Formats: sequence, C-alpha cells, structure tokens
Amino acid sequence: MEFDPVLLARIQFAFTVSFHIIFPAFTIGLSAFIAVLLLTWLRTGNEKYHRLARFWTKIFAVSFAMGVVSGIVLSYQFGTNWSRFSQFSGNVIGPLIGYEVLTAFYLEATFLGILLFGWNRFPDWLITLAAVLVAIGTSISAFWILAANSWMQTPAGHEIRDGIAYPVDWLQVIFNPSFPYRLAHMLNAAYLTTAVVVLAVGARYLIAGRHEEESRTMLRMAVGMIAVAAPLQLVIGDMHGLNTLEHQPVKVSAMEGHWSESDPGHLVLFGIPDEEQRTNHFEVAIPHLGALILTHDWNGTYLGLTDFPEDEWPPVANVFFTFRIMVGIGLLLIAVGFWGLYLWWRGRLFDSAFFLRSTSYMWPLGFIAILAGWFVTEQGRQPWVVYGHMRTVDAVSPVPGASVAGTLALFVFIYGIVFAMGIYYINRLIHKGPVGRATEAATGVPNRPLSGAEGATREATGRESGEGPGRPLTAPKG
Repeated sequence: MEFDPVLLARIQFAFTVSFHIIFPAFTIGLSAFIAVLLLTWLRTGNEKYHRLARFWTKIFAVSFAMGVVSGIVLSYQFGTNWSRFSQFSGNVIGPLIGYEVLTAFYLEATFLGILLFGWNRFPDWLITLAAVLVAIGTSISAFWILAANSWMQTPAGHEIRDGIAYPVDWLQVIFNPSFPYRLAHMLNAAYLTTAVVVLAVGARYLIAGRHEEESRTMLRMAVGMIAVAAPLQLVIGDMHGLNTLEHQPVKVSAMEGHWSESDPGHLVLFGIPDEEQRTNHFEVAIPHLGALILTHDWNGTYLGLTDFPEDEWPPVANVFFTFRIMVGIGLLLIAVGFWGLYLWWRGRLFDSAFFLRSTSYMWPLGFIAILAGWFVTEQGRQPWVVYGHMRTVDAVSPVPGASVAGTLALFVFIYGIVFAMGIYYINRLIHKGPVGRATEAATGVPNRPLSGAEGATREATGRESGEGPGRPLTAPKG
C-alpha cells in the first residue's frame, strides 16, 4: 500500500492543530472573563462574582492543561514531519515561538498557580492581580503565535541566503502586513466564543432552576459581550478580507468562488465549485454585492482563479464552504446578540423559554467558527507553506509515509482518550456549578474571614452558597 508522506503529514498537523486551537482560543476569552469577574468582585464585594470566578477558574485550568499538552505535540512535529520547513524558516519562526514561551507562558504558569491555589491564602487584591496577569499572558501568547503564522502568510522583514530565511528587520517580521488584522480577528473570536459558552451555561442553569443569581449575571454579561463582539467581528473580518485581497488574491477568489476577472463580482451565497469546469453549480448569488464588498465599487472587478496558474490554486471547495460556515455562524451570533438585547430591554431576558432553550444548545458555535476560519486561512494559503517562498511539498521531512501514518493513528487514539476525559471532567464541573464559601467550608476547604463589604452582601442576601432549591441540571428537552 502506497502512503503519501506529504498528504499524511498535512493531515496529522491539521488533526493536532484543530484539537489544539480550540483550547487556547477558549482560555484567552475565559481568562479575560474571570479577570472582569474578580475586578467587579473587588469593587462591589458581591459574592456572586466570587462564586462565578472560582467556578470558571476550574474550567480554565482544565482547558489550559489540554492546550499545553496538545501544543507540545505541535512543536515536535516541526522537527519530525517538517524539518525542511524548519531549516528554511527556523531563524524567523524559532525566536518568535521562543518569545511566546519567555514572555507569555511563564507569566501564565506562574500566576495561574496563585489563581488556582491561593483563594484562601492570599489577599483579594493579589488573587485579582493574578487573574489580570494570566489574562494578559494569554493575549501575549496569541500575539507571538499569530506573528509567526502571519509571517508565513505575508512574509516580510527577511532576506533569503543559500535557501534559508534570515531576519533583517524584526519589526517588519512581527508587524507584517496581515498581522494586525489576524490578531484582532483571532482575539475577538476568542472573546466571542467564550461569551457564547457562558451564555449557554447560564441558560441551562436557568432552565434547570439552579444557580439563578449567577445565571442571570452570566446571561447579562454574555449578551452584552455578544452584542458588541459579533458585529465588531464582521467589521474586522471585512478589513482582514481586504488585506487578504491585496496580498493573497487567489485565496479570496477561492473563498468567493470567483473564476475570472471578467465575471461580475457577485456575492455567491451558495454553490458547488467545480475546478474542472471552472464554474459553480446550483449557484445562488446577489449581483454585484461581492464587488461592492471587496472593491467598494458596484461595478468593480477583481482577479479570479483562472487569472492565476492552476498549480497555485488552493483546494477551492474546502475554502469556499468553510468560509461560508464561518460567516454564517458570525451572522447568526449577531442576530443572537440583538435578540438578547431586545429581550433584556423588554425585561424578558430570563423568562423567554424559546431564547433560553435555543441559546443553551449554541455553545459549540464559536469553536466551529474558529476551526472553519483556520481552515480557510491555512488551506487558502496552499500550495505554499511560506507564501511565495516555499511550497508545502518542499517542506516535509524525508520520512516514509508509513511512519507518518503510524504516528497519525497513534495520535488519533491518544487524543481520543485524553480529550474525552478532559471534556468529561469539564462537564462534571459545569454540572456541579458555582459553590459558595460556606459549601467549601462544609467540604473541608479552608475559609477566611470576610471583608466588611462581603459580610454586608451576605447578610443582605441571606444566603452563602447561591444554590437555591431546584432540580438537577440537565440538557433541555424538546
């Protein structure tokens, strides 16, 4: 049996990076949410913010651990499957990844320890500071990783000597043409994804009649964030698309299913791209709208796939469909944000059964959109691994295809076990829900004296755990 080492190496990297990306994206948004909760708790002394922060910190810890484990595997693959790529670009990519470890990972790991184990041992301000620094660390990590990825998409600030890239201007390397748009797009996607998860969890608690005070807070904060971040993502995405049209026009042609510059710039809502016949079957399109979006001219034109050599085309159907999945989810989340704002304004945010049941199932949408966006970005760059400089087929290691197939099968088996256990544990934490300090004390967790504001809040609310009577949390039916 013949094994294609290039295809298998690509599948292996795609498999591992797809598992990996969902966890850093979630922890970027979740760490910011925890920091906001603790800052609000420090300012108001309201115990519900403390309960929510502790609850989401446990989930953050599991997600962070799985992100670290899967990230280590990716690093090794640069040496095992992509050694020629590492030889070509190591002088540029290596330092950027190293800076991520030095400036971000150490910061996250150090202060995450305080955030996890210091709740009853350190002052409130130190716990809050640790949460803020962890959130900053996750964003710095995204900064360096996206700088490296963006350089592969729009390389700048380097020179090539004897077939090897050498940096000559680090500012141009880091702040390459696509980096600002890619960073803003990814960070906003992370915040939006986390907001959707928080919204779904809050909705499920309200449906089950549990943790109602915390659930109302989660719904308000999540709806507010979605209402801002979802439309903002549309604006950032438009700017990112214009930048891509300038630097990677063939990727945009594949995204739009656009075949020739002489064709009208229609916005294709649906179709089935056919690379052999160079057309879209069953096409449903809005005339001239694609040209208006991309050129800001109703009668504008832009290059199509047939205006480029065929050996520089990305896999058109993959890019075409994943782009529509990403945009479709984005438009849906804009509608959800405005729907939530309307119900909030009418005083029905917590009482609309249809809204709560609908949003309780939406928690995967952000992750699906992130994966679809990465598929567009990475597959749309093909056949290049470093755009315009090194093709993917020239980047793989001289490793037999059978060896790559064996390690791929092993990764699928191990990831299936490890990540299934991680998701199971996260679901257990969500089922348990936020608990107060009185509950912790009853289970043997050390307690500390309450500050005056906290004591006043507890006296006013008349309860400590925030867990009123209710039925067990289950997925809504119907």
